[in-house]
This record gives sequence, C-alpha cells and structure tokens, in this order.
Amino acid sequence: CSALHFSHLQGFDFSLYAPYQGAGGWSPLNSNKYQWLEIKLEQRTEITAIATQGRYGSSDWLTRYLLMFSDTGHNWRPYRQEDSIGAFSGNSNADSVVMYKLQQPVIAQYIRILPLHWNPNGRIGLRLEAYGCQYKSDVVSFDGSAHLLFRPDPSVSLADRDVLSMNFKTLLNSGMLVHMEEHSGHSFTLELFRGKLLLHESKRPSGRGSSADFHPLVSLGSLLDDQHWHHIRVERVRGLVNFTVDKNTQQFHLSVEFSLLISYPSISFGGTSAAGLQKSHSRRNFHGCLENVLYNDISVIERAEEQQLSITVSGNVSFTCPESIDVPVTFASPGSFLALPWVSGGESASVSLQFRTWNRAGLLMTFDLQHNAGTLWLYLSEARARLQIHKTGRIMTDITAGASLNDGQWHSLELAVRRGRLAVTLDRTDSSTASTSFPVAPDSQLFLGGCPDTEGGSGCRNPFSVFQGCMRLIRTDGALVDLIRVQQMLFGNFSDLQMDMCGIVDRCSPSRCEHGGRCSQSWSTFHCNCSATGYSGATCHSSIYEASCEAYKHKGNTSGFYYIDMDGSGPIKPQLIYCNMSDKAWMVIQHNNTELTKLKASSGINQHLAHFNYSADAEQIQAIITQAEYCEQELSYHCKKSRLLNTPDGAPFSWWVGRSGEAHMYWGGAVPGSQQCACGLQENCVHPEHFCNCDADSKEWLNDSGLLSHKEHLPVRGLAVGDINRSGSEAAYRVGPLQCYGDNNFWNAAYFNKETSYLHFPTFHGELSADISFLFKTSSSSGVFLENLGIKDFIRIELSSPTQVLFSFDVGNGPLEVKVETASALNDERWHHVRAERNVKEASLYVDHHPGAVQKAPADGHIHLQLNSQLFVGGTASRQKGFLGCIRSLKLNGKTLDLEERAEITPGVTPGCPGHCSSYGDLCQNHGSCVEDHSGFTCDCSLSPFTGTFCHKDVSAFFKPGTSVTYTFKEPYKLNRNVSAQSSSIYSDLTLRGENVSLSFRTSQAPALLLYVSSYYREFLAVLLNRNGHLDVKYKLQHNRDAEVFRASGRNLANGQLHRVNLIETQTQLFLIAESGEVDPEIARLNALGFTGCLSVVQFNSISPLKAALLYPDTSPVIVTGALSESSCGSSLPTNPYAAETTHSLAGNAINTVPLFLHWFSYRVQQSDKLLRLFMFSLLYTRGRYYTSSERVQNLLNKNTLEISYVNRCIFKKKQQ
Repeated sequence: CSALHFSHLQGFDFSLYAPYQGAGGWSPLNSNKYQWLEIKLEQRTEITAIATQGRYGSSDWLTRYLLMFSDTGHNWRPYRQEDSIGAFSGNSNADSVVMYKLQQPVIAQYIRILPLHWNPNGRIGLRLEAYGCQYKSDVVSFDGSAHLLFRPDPSVSLADRDVLSMNFKTLLNSGMLVHMEEHSGHSFTLELFRGKLLLHESKRPSGRGSSADFHPLVSLGSLLDDQHWHHIRVERVRGLVNFTVDKNTQQFHLSVEFSLLISYPSISFGGTSAAGLQKSHSRRNFHGCLENVLYNDISVIERAEEQQLSITVSGNVSFTCPESIDVPVTFASPGSFLALPWVSGGESASVSLQFRTWNRAGLLMTFDLQHNAGTLWLYLSEARARLQIHKTGRIMTDITAGASLNDGQWHSLELAVRRGRLAVTLDRTDSSTASTSFPVAPDSQLFLGGCPDTEGGSGCRNPFSVFQGCMRLIRTDGALVDLIRVQQMLFGNFSDLQMDMCGIVDRCSPSRCEHGGRCSQSWSTFHCNCSATGYSGATCHSSIYEASCEAYKHKGNTSGFYYIDMDGSGPIKPQLIYCNMSDKAWMVIQHNNTELTKLKASSGINQHLAHFNYSADAEQIQAIITQAEYCEQELSYHCKKSRLLNTPDGAPFSWWVGRSGEAHMYWGGAVPGSQQCACGLQENCVHPEHFCNCDADSKEWLNDSGLLSHKEHLPVRGLAVGDINRSGSEAAYRVGPLQCYGDNNFWNAAYFNKETSYLHFPTFHGELSADISFLFKTSSSSGVFLENLGIKDFIRIELSSPTQVLFSFDVGNGPLEVKVETASALNDERWHHVRAERNVKEASLYVDHHPGAVQKAPADGHIHLQLNSQLFVGGTASRQKGFLGCIRSLKLNGKTLDLEERAEITPGVTPGCPGHCSSYGDLCQNHGSCVEDHSGFTCDCSLSPFTGTFCHKDVSAFFKPGTSVTYTFKEPYKLNRNVSAQSSSIYSDLTLRGENVSLSFRTSQAPALLLYVSSYYREFLAVLLNRNGHLDVKYKLQHNRDAEVFRASGRNLANGQLHRVNLIETQTQLFLIAESGEVDPEIARLNALGFTGCLSVVQFNSISPLKAALLYPDTSPVIVTGALSESSCGSSLPTNPYAAETTHSLAGNAINTVPLFLHWFSYRVQQSDKLLRLFMFSLLYTRGRYYTSSERVQNLLNKNTLEISYVNRCIFKKKQQ
C-alpha cells in the first residue's frame, strides 16, 4: 500500500488546490459550512489512512471535518470512528501533519471532505493525502428473478469446516442471498429481511400443505438496504458457527442433526426456485449485487464467468454492478428544512416521497393553501401519518394513515388532491381520504421536514416536532426534484441538510443494552428497557440483587427466598435461592430429590442410578461454591443386607458423582479418597474390620450418614447404588440440598496505614461498560481509592473531602467529573458503600443512600475507555494523595479483587479490617447487642425476649387448658460452668432496681389469667382478662392492705387479635423470691380455668421465661405443665387463635396504630419515705407505635389533674434525691 494518486479533484466554489506537502492548497472563495472537496481515485481502492495539512504559508486550516466515501460520486457514506464519532479532529497550524489510520479500511473510488470548523482567524485551507491499496473484485448482479447454482466437488468437501464469505449491496430490504439444501430436505438459508441478515435452518415439511419448520439461528446487521457494500462471513467448525456482518460477530451452535450434515450437494446464490422460496421469510429472490463470493476458497463468480460445469445460471445474471442514482437527503438537526417552489396551478396537486426515521413524531410537509384557504400539515404522530387542515384556528380536515412508521424502514408517502377529494397513501396500500369544499393546493412554497426561522418571513409555521430522518425520491406533481441542483443552490432553499446521503444510524444494532434489556431509539439516542431483567442503569449493566445471602443479611434481611447474582454485572444470571439466616447466612440450593428414597431388591436390576437436577445451573453453582467460605451436603445411606463401599479392600458397590463428573468412593463424614464412611474415620463402626456400618452386611437396619464438605467435589450430581439385587436386600438413600455459608468476597479487605502505600492489579478492561463498587472506612479527610491510566484515558475514584466522593475519567472527550456531596462526614470510621458506573450513555456515582449524581455522555463522542497501566488501589502511581483506612469488597465489573492476598506481600498494607459493629450494630433489634467477629458480627439476644439472627423473631407458644410455665427465682444462684452464655442469661440478679413486665397475647377466652408474679411478702401482681374481656391489673403491694384492681381497658380484648402489654415499675430496691404458696382467691379461680390462646415475647426485667422454657428447658429454672411447643402465633396478622400454627411472621408490617389506653400512676411510701414505687402501664396493638413516657405523662396531665399532680410532685422529688 502507498499514497494514492488523484485522477480528479472537484470542489464546490473553490479556487486553489495543491498536493499534500506542496505549495498552496485547497481554499474555497467562501469559508462556510456548505463547502466540500471531492476526490476521484483512478479505481475502487482500499483506503487505509488519511493525512491533512493546512494551506501552505497561511493561517488557513481545518480544525474539524467529516470524511465521506462513495463508489459512484453519489449516495455518500460518512466514516464513523468507534461507531459513533463522525467528525475528525484536524490541524492546529498550517504546517503540522495529522494522520489517521482508519480502524476499518474503506473500499471506495470517491473521497469527500466536508469542513466543519476552521481557524477562526483564517479561512478553510487544506492539503490532503490518502493511503491505500489496489482492490480487485469479481461482481455479479441479480434482477430479483435470477440465481446461480453452485455444486461443490464432494471429493474435496471439508467435513469439519466450511467457510462462506461475500460482499453485497442492494436498495431493497428483503431477498434471499444463499440457500443450501441437503437431500433429506434439511436446508440452511441466509437472507436479507427488513434490512437485517437472518441465518436460519429448516426441516422438510411434515406433510402435504404444511409449511417449513423454521429454526432461526441468528440475526445481525441493520439498515443494510442502503446501496453500500456490506461484508458477510459464515464459518462452521463442526457444530460451532461464527457469523460476521461487517464488524460484528455472533457465535452459536447448530442443532445436533444439522451439525452432523457433512456437506450440501448444491448451494444457490441470489435466490432459488419457487419451492425453495417457501423456506424463507422474505419469499423473494435477491435484487442487487454480490462481490467476491468465496466458498472454501473457491471463487464462485469466477467459475460462473468461465461457465464451468459446476455452475448453473438461471435468469438474467450480469457480471457488472449497475449503480442506480439515488440522491437521499438527511434532516439531522432541529433547524433542518427543505423549501421547494410550487409552480403548478389548477385544483389538482400531488406530492410524493419516501422517508425513514426512528422518531414517532415530526413534520413531513406543510404549505399554505391557495386563496388563503388555510394551512395543511402532514406530520407523524404516534408513528402514524396525520393530515390536518387548519383555517382561522379551526381544524377543517383531520385524517390518519399508516402505523409503526418509525421502524427505520423506507416508507412511501403520497398526498394527492383531485376534484375536491384528498387522499394520503402509505406504502401504496394504506390510504385515507377526505372530501373538501375548497381547493387544496400549495400557494407558492412547499416545506419539508420543518420551517425556517420566523424572522425569515416565510410564513411557514410548525406547531409540531421537526422531522429527523431521511427522504428521497421527492416528486411534485409527478416530477422528480433534482436535489443536486438544490445542493448547488440553484433550486429551492434549505438549511442544515446533509445532501446526497442518508445519515440514519441504528443505535440498537448491535444493541448496547446488556442482560436482555430491550433497546428502543430515536434519531439521536437510544433507550434500554431493563424491566424484568434484574439489572438497572442506562444500559441494564448493574445488578439490582446482592451477590450472596451474607450480603442480604448485612442489610438486615431475615430468612427467605432472594435473588442472588453471584457476579453482579457479569454474565451469570440471577438465581432465586433460599437464605437461612441463623448464626450463619446459609445459601440453600435444592434439587429434584431431597427426600429419603427407598429401594428394594428387584430381579434383573443390579444397580440403581439417580441423577440430581439443581435449582441453579452449573455455572451458578460453581460460582456459589467458589465464593463461599464453607459448603456441605448431606449424604445418607440406610441399609439392610445391602453393602455400601465394600470395605476394607473390595470394589465399591456404590459411589457418587461430583461436580466435574468424577466418581467418588468416600461417603459423608469421611475424607476424600479414603473409601471410608464417617464411622471408619471415627473408628466406631459396628464391625471394626469394616470402614462403613453397611459393609457389615447386617440383617438389621444400619446407616452411614454424614456431610460432604470438600468444596471441589460438590455438589452431588449423581448416585449409583449397588448390592440391591439379593434376596432380603433393602436400602434407602438421601442426598440433601447443597448448603453454603460465608462470602469470601464480601469481607475481603485491606487496611492502608501509609499514604505512599498501594496495591496494584492488572489493567482494568471496561471499554464500553465499567462498574466499580466497594466499601471504605477512614478517619482521613481525603485520599484516592483507585486509579488506572492509559495513554490519554484514565479512570479514578477518590475521597476529595470529608463530605465529597469524586469519580473522574476521560475516554477521549476530555476529563469528566461526577461528584456526590453528603450531608454528614464520611471520615467517621464507619463503613460507607460507593458505586460508580460508566457506560456509553452516562456516568453515575452513588454513596450509601445519599442522592446520586449522573452525567450524560457527550453526543457522538468517543465511547471506548482505553487503559494500559496497572490498576492502583489505595493510592496512585505518583504515590501522592494516598488513602488511609480500610477498603473492602472491591468489585470491578462483577469480579472481586483479592485485596487480602496482595496485602500479605505489600509493605504499608495489612490484610483484613476489623470493627463492624459501628456500622452494622443497629441491625440488632429488641435490645440485642452487637458482638464483633473476624468476618462480620453477630447479635447477642440473651437479654431480649426475641431470638433470631437480629433478635427479630418473637418467641411464641400456644397455650391450652392445663398448660403453664413457672419460673422460679433462686437465691443465691451460682452459674454452672457447663451452661451456655445464651441460657445463663435467663437467670436474673436478685437485687433488682425495678420491674419491667411485657408480653403479647391473642385469645378469645374470657376470663383468663395471663401473668402472675408473687413474693414472700405476700405481694403479687396479676395481668388478666375479666369476664367481659377487659384487661385488668390486680395488684397487692403491701401484705397488710387489700388487693386493688386497675381497669386498663374498657373494650373487649378477647377478640382473637394480638395485643401487647407493657408494665413498668420503678423503685429503689425489690427482692423477688420463690412463691409463698398463698394465692389470691380470684387468681386461683382464674388459674383453675386455664388459658387458651397465644402468649408471645414474655419478659420480666432481663428474664424471658417463655423463651427459657421453649429454647433452653434443660438449663433454665422453669417448670412446664402440659404440652408446650413453639408457634408463630405471635404474628400481628389477624388469625384464629385456635389455629395458631397457621399464622405468619410480622416481618415488614408497618407500625401505625395508637394506644388504646393511657396511663395509671400509683405510689406508696414505705419506711421513712425512702421507698417509692411508680407504676406506668400502657396497652398497645402490636402494630401500634410506642409513645415516650413524656408524651404519655402530658396526655395524662390533660385528663387527670388531681392524681397526677401529686404523682408529679413525687417524680420531681425523686429526681431531686
């Protein structure tokens, strides 16, 4: 390849031109945007580079220009960099040379330069040189009824590999290009359909009259009916096919029956017979040209020209490519319009044209009617053509035609008026008509696409959107408008039009929408619909789900089904998985047979085979296991005269198959490769000479059970069970679900303790889409989290101030910054979550739950992020602005970087980062306390009546008559060293500073005793429902006084709904000892009736007697009478109290109701006024909100002045003391 020789140069309104690096240069007389320089090469050439200079010895040069190509000098095609940038940056002076090597070489005979910007202190000036190579080709043209039939030589057929390549050009959007058919009737077809290339296979019709059985394989390309050359390549290697159209490639697998086909006896190009057309979508032959058709390096066109016997020509085939002169025009901007003079007279008129667009709305044409009869507008509305005639503000005519006219295809439009009848016809078939009582013909001018500025005085008005798209074949009264004369300003008027080209771009081909997002577009942009994909963002790039149950747990979620996306924005799809939130966050992956499966001896069956299909696919399971800290799966075998592994030295009768398909000869609880069961490892098998219980061949039922936990072998994919064919043999097996906990990525952290320290990783590759997420905590006011550099491009995220995170990058359009300001400081030594994303449409940054920031990408700018240095984490290559603190769970495009591994060998960086309760402690509810762990935290629920991961789960039991729980206080009490910390907490210090009693209940029984507390001083407190269902508190606070009753509720609470009771007693000191045995008669009578209903979250100070009885009965001083079992009846949802087991948990219910009753205060003074008791009682629905004591006192002060005034004095006195 070398510099090219120009056979002809042509410019519009130019006076000077000169060769590259010579004197002078091209400079038009007038420097404006309508100038261009056109170069004709000696022949079609493969152009690989272009270089420019300014005009010699002057201040004239281009700073920005468009580069266009053509084979004919018409129908120009702009060259686009990165599929988006049309403009090239030019020179900064007259002497320096700026060269561009074209990323994709262009084959053309004509080159056109369109100046966009030039030196503002000079004029347009240019010296130009193009580089390229000679290009030779064989072409053939088809007229829509002809085709070539090629019969490959079967003796040289390549059974494992076939390659077909060619170029094509056409003006029609549909037609069959290639058809291959095998003797059995299976066929393989490549066709153009609605401007896209379809590759599909089909089977022979199953019966007479039935249609072909299509199997679409792939679709590529768009807008391919533009009369430009497009390249196709289909490569088959066995059953794998690479399909390429221009620069885009898709890979797919053929179905088994098609991949077994060795070769086709014949291949038809340009179409096929009428019968073969029935196996296509287009149902028509190709009309256009093919070039350089090669099948396994055989030139089909060359053989056709030589009339070889392997080629049969059918129809009118020509070995030239005639060019139709098609002059389109592009309306690209809001200011675009085309004005044409109207010279015809009379009452009849017609205007016709073809258009294509992506927009649903836009003005197609408008004109004022003769004799001031009104104004006609024909425009697109909701992708339909609509015509309106307005006169003095009234709509005289309103008709619509067509549908889905924004699909990017060429549509024909005709407006015809004859003898008072008006017709609008779309695509020659869809027509709408209307009658008018006045002549409908243009007065003097016809405007297409839009209107000039109102200052021009044209009288044109456009109350609708402007048209953005292409038009061609514009006719007025049947005469074709010469757009070249319009371009030369010899006819009509225009503004911001791109003449002799259609600049429409399909921004959805290939689609930039990821993960199945649906792409839609307008003229200037595209939109991704991410609904039902599980991803979000402008391109559906970022996952909306967490990567593990561990991550959900640390957001406060409880047990349930959750979608898990293991690799975030990566290719692995989200999967619905059950998360069991206990002390660990277990991921439970079910399969098709987790139940105990029984086997009996059967004649003729020597082995039972089982296959297990999991709810997650293989790729998802592998990611789960790799990321998990620990995995296990139960494997159990129950046997009766059925041996298992045939230990110690026999061939195993049974085995299981793991993830990789390898058979394993060890059982649950044993180590890999040992050919043992758990009892063999523990040396406690029923027969010491065997390593499995079942190998003893006993006539009694035995079992070998245990957990498989070697992650590389999990999960169990299959099971083979032998030794079940003997008489009397019986067996049963169970393969449990796969269970994993922990997330190695979630807690992967590093601590940076020097500003000059950093971790480095390989270059980050996120050319079109990049998402970065991590957590950090620090006390420093600033620092760089990460940075990656290129030659000019870069990407960086930093803490720029205590309240600002900055995301900056450059993809070639200049630096862009996205900032998030926070209301509170981020250097508070708490974990903060940062999420940054950059794609072809926008860049976004989010910090915790603060409002995010989004920056749109520049239109038609560079889109590829090109980096080449190492990725620096915690610092920069210059060792400046380093970060001090912790970075955790750093993910780039869904892949977690192993910070801890690099930190192990890096000075100034320490692996891991403790201290999580400061960030996650609030997740512990109901007085649970946060306990630090190496990888996270746990909630200690010992002082709470609740249980569960976050002390969120109520402990409830359904009581029946005869069921009771008695808790005995012991004094003194010494903790048993064998008692767990959890159970020991249910014991209470006997020197109490006050009583706090709370419980929830649900019942339909009245009367009923709910709670009773008594002391050796013959004092007692009882919470009960009277016969009317009202809540009473009966108490006796001095043994020498009678019991008193406080009526807390004036409504029936025995209504099957859940109610909550809080009783708080404040005092200096109280000793509670075991019951004295003397019970109030009324309480005894109620106790005899028993209680039927639900009690939940019962607490007396730090003691939870119901929790102790249900969860720790063996280590707690409780006595349970009757049947007692845990229930979910403590739910707030209304339910039948006699069917408590059907109730649901309270998770997620809103707290919204108010107290039924307010407060009661009582006081007494004992022994020299030193003992003061203040009771505060409140009754709430469980869905109610808790009022503070100050709120309640204020409410009571407004209602019971006499009593409360005295109590208030007591409270005041108490505080003074």
